[in-house]
Amino acid sequence: MNNIDKRNRLDDEPFNYRVTKGNTVFLDYNGRQVKILKGKEAEKFLKRIRVANNTKEAQLIMAKITGNFKRGNERKTGGTNN
Repeated sequence: MNNIDKRNRLDDEPFNYRVTKGNTVFLDYNGRQVKILKGKEAEKFLKRIRVANNTKEAQLIMAKITGNFKRGNERKTGGTNN
C-alpha cells in the first residue's frame, strides 16, 4: 500500500460516498460528485467497501473506481489548478 499513495493524498480522505434506498451510489471527491454507480456495479462497490480493512483502503477503492486519480491530474478546489 505504501507504493500506491506516495504523496499521502488519501490521508486527507478526499473521497466520500452516499447510498440511496434504491442502492444507487454517489461518489464524491472533495465534496463534488464525480461518479454514479447503479445495479451490479454499485453492488460490487459496496461489497468491496464493506471488506476494506481501514479508511485508507476504502479511499483507495473509491479512487480506483473513479479513475484517473493515479496520474496526478486531479484538480484542486478553489478555482486554480496549481
